[in-house]
Amino acid sequence: MSEYYKTIDGKRYDRGLLDVANKAVAGTGDGRISKADAAKLLEAAMDSDAYTDIEKATMRYIRDNYKFTEAGDEWFRTEVRRIAAKR
Repeated sequence: MSEYYKTIDGKRYDRGLLDVANKAVAGTGDGRISKADAAKLLEAAMDSDAYTDIEKATMRYIRDNYKFTEAGDEWFRTEVRRIAAKR
């Protein structure tokens, strides 16, 4: 189970979501998360019927620590708010 989580500064985060974010900013491109990348992140977070506290914390961590394109940022924030309102 420890491989499911990654600990950063003493806090547990969803390793899979962090992997998606890291993949989005690596390699070619400008190192920012695009709208398409943000959609992949959201899809990974919604892989089950539950949006857990760890997933919420991880999404917040990604939002605070990764750079997004303007379109990616706007879309990501809107969708996360929409999901949070439903839960």
